[in-house]
Amino acid sequence: MRISRRGLLVAGAGLVAMPGIVRAQSVEKPKLVLGVGGKNLLYYLPLTIAERRGFFKEQGLDVEITDFGGGAKALQSLVGGSADIVTGAYEHTIRMQAKGIDIRSTLELGRFPAIVVAVKKDLAGKVKSAADLKGLKIGVTAPGSSTNMLVQFAMVKAGLKPMDAAWVGVGAGASAVAAMKKGEIDAISNLDPVISKLEADGDIVVLIDTRTEAGTQALFGGTNPAACLYMKNDFIEKNPETTQRLVNGLFKALKWIGSASADDIANSVPAEYHLGDKGIYMRSLAAVRDSYSKNGIVSEAGHQSIHAMLVQLDAELKDAKIGRDKTFVERFVAKASA
Repeated sequence: MRISRRGLLVAGAGLVAMPGIVRAQSVEKPKLVLGVGGKNLLYYLPLTIAERRGFFKEQGLDVEITDFGGGAKALQSLVGGSADIVTGAYEHTIRMQAKGIDIRSTLELGRFPAIVVAVKKDLAGKVKSAADLKGLKIGVTAPGSSTNMLVQFAMVKAGLKPMDAAWVGVGAGASAVAAMKKGEIDAISNLDPVISKLEADGDIVVLIDTRTEAGTQALFGGTNPAACLYMKNDFIEKNPETTQRLVNGLFKALKWIGSASADDIANSVPAEYHLGDKGIYMRSLAAVRDSYSKNGIVSEAGHQSIHAMLVQLDAELKDAKIGRDKTFVERFVAKASA
C-alpha cells in the first residue's frame, strides 16, 4: 500500500501527541521497586521530591518505594533481589565490589554525608571529642549503615577501635528522637531532621557535623560523597533506558531543590516528616541545603575519600584497589544534564 507524504506527517503528529505510548514502548522496566533506609531524612530529600512532585511519572516510571530502618537493610534488599534499585550511601558500592558483587552508582545525590555525631547534654562535660566515646551506647540508624561507619571512622582517627562502643539501631525518625529522650543511648549518629529536633529541644551537644563543607573537611580532609542512586551493573546493562529515566527524575529533583524556597520544600514532603514541627524541619533544611550534589557526579577525589575511610574500617578492603570506574557510571548524568 502506498502511503502519501501527508499520511506520514499525520501519523508522525499522532505519535507526538501520544508521548506516553512512545515512552511505554521504550522503557524496558516501567515498574520498579526502590529500597531506601530512612526516606523521611533530608539525606534522601531528592528521592521524596522526585516521588511527590511526579518527576518519576513524567519519565514514564511507576516506582514503588520500600522504606527500611537503615541503609544496610536497603542494600540487603538489592542483593537479595527484593529491590531493583536503591538510594543509599555511595560507600556501599565500594564494599560490595570488594565482595565480588557488581553494584554501581549512576547519580550522586549528596556531596557531604550530612551526618551529625552528638552526645546527650548531661555527658557533654565528659565527652568532648570522638576519643571520649569509648564504652558508650551510640544510637545509629542501623548497624552497618553510613551513620555507623562515619562515627566508627571518627573513633579510629582518635585512636580507638570500631568496637570500643556499643551500637544500637534506633532508626531514622521519631524512634531515634525517643531513644535519646528516654536515655536509651548516650550518643547518637544520625541526620536531619532528627538532629535539629534534638538540638532545638536541648537534648544533645554536637561533636562532629558533616552537614557543612567545613565539617566534612575537618573529618575527612575533603569532600565525601553520600547518598546516591545505585543498582546492580547487570540491571544497568539490561535496562539502560530505564536507568536513564531514573537519573533524569532524580536529577530534576536536585535542580528543583537548588532553586525552591524552604517553604515550598517543606510543603512538598509528607507532614509527618516534620516531626511535629514544620519550623524545625525548615531549620534542618537550612542546615543541610549545601550538602546536596551540584552536578550529580561522584568526583575522583570524593571516591578516594570514601575508599580511604573504608580501608580503615574493613579488613577486606585493606589491599583492595577499587577504582571509581567500577563504582560510578557517569554517562547517565551527562545525558540528564544536557
